[in-house]
Amino acid sequence: MTAPDARTTTRTNPALTERQEARRRRILHASAQLAARGGFDAVQMREVAESSQVALGTLYRYFPSKVHLLVATMQDQLQHMHTTVRKRPPSGDSPAERVAETLMRAFRALQREPHLADAMVRALTFADRSVSPAVDQVSRQTTAIILDAMELDDPTPEQLSAVRVIEHTWHSALITWLSGRASIAQVKIDIEMVCRLIDTTGSKSSPRGD
Repeated sequence: MTAPDARTTTRTNPALTERQEARRRRILHASAQLAARGGFDAVQMREVAESSQVALGTLYRYFPSKVHLLVATMQDQLQHMHTTVRKRPPSGDSPAERVAETLMRAFRALQREPHLADAMVRALTFADRSVSPAVDQVSRQTTAIILDAMELDDPTPEQLSAVRVIEHTWHSALITWLSGRASIAQVKIDIEMVCRLIDTTGSKSSPRGD
């Protein structure tokens, strides 16, 4: 999950210049690399600054704390994941099957980088109100991934409610897996079960392309 692709290297924040966005991407890449090697404790702001070749003061202007940085790293990883899903969409016949397949692909990617996954989840857990905008971005990115997998242009309020429940379950399952209290097999069962909520909500929306 740590390697960016062509889509994720374009400017994601129009308020930043191209040079500033390139600097921000170096910082996020350094953060992901350090976290992948040693988890939350391995991400030290001074080391991130050195690895990304920016001044420590500059790093703090972009990200006021390690928690801000790691939450932004999670949003960046989800954006990369979203790009991958769009390039290789899920193959399930129903929205529930496609969402479950997409979320399990995300879990398997996180399984390959358990230290990085743990660091990002810990940052979300530690986040206070000052990190709320970044946490909201993580939530919006997760919602966008699920909605794309559903392949519906105009989801109903009931479907959006189901999406929120799925997000909560996905996050909870990630925590229980990282803590060793659930296997990937159990996670798969839980994700597939909660995704069935989508099929019970009914649909007044039209599949894409109709």
